[in-house]
Amino acid sequence: MAGRGKLIAVMGDEDTVTGFLLGGIGELDKHRRPNFLVVEKETSLAEIEETFRCVGGNGAWEGAGRPAEGSGGVSEGSGRGFLAREDVGMILISQALAEQIRPAVAAHARALPAVLEIPSKDHPYDPARDSVLRRARGLFAPDELR
Repeated sequence: MAGRGKLIAVMGDEDTVTGFLLGGIGELDKHRRPNFLVVEKETSLAEIEETFRCVGGNGAWEGAGRPAEGSGGVSEGSGRGFLAREDVGMILISQALAEQIRPAVAAHARALPAVLEIPSKDHPYDPARDSVLRRARGLFAPDELR
């Protein structure tokens, strides 16, 4: 990654992801994996978590941020989620989606990629449910960490 910046990955509903793509964040890496995931009603929880985490798998991306049928949401070749990708520096995830995979989000403790929970069209931001904000408060007031 010498001489290049890191990407912003985004996971959320179609309207949220489309907004960020219109803002210019959409890219494919050398393995043709997109840096975004559009989550729809049919998207399984396992698929969402695999795209977020550092897990292996097989399958191929069809494009438009949607994994191929039966692929488990992971690209062929390296089979790594956003947390494992060296080209991703920040992951924006809608808070409603983060709630669905809360154990995976809470388990992430490294500085990079930074994970930020954002509001979506149907779900307003709730600071009480944001694990990153809770950890930051714990730095200044350890009693509030619980």
